[in-house]
Amino acid sequence: MAGKKKSTKKAKFEYVEPIGLRVLVRKDEPKKETKGGIALPDSAEIPTITGRIVTISAAIEHDEDLPLRQYDKVLFHPGNAIPVDFESDNHLFVVPAEDIVAVFRREEDR
Repeated sequence: MAGKKKSTKKAKFEYVEPIGLRVLVRKDEPKKETKGGIALPDSAEIPTITGRIVTISAAIEHDEDLPLRQYDKVLFHPGNAIPVDFESDNHLFVVPAEDIVAVFRREEDR
């Protein structure tokens, strides 16, 4: 009997689809300097908890009470955010909808 060779190639995922009341967020880069232009050392970086929604779950898409859309800039509580090991920069997080505390909108977005 000839044995099957196992492929050593790692399967490449093409997208991540959040399930339930969750969104996939690309976290913004941490601040490296103050608004006044003062450079901050690495140990003093201001943690960022803002990002852009990459994908929303089907449950959120059909929930009229959750005003979240793809590409929204959001402020989120990072405590329950789950990092996604999908890209080398690892700025993707699955975030529960209840941890999104604000959505940044322009007047014309209303």
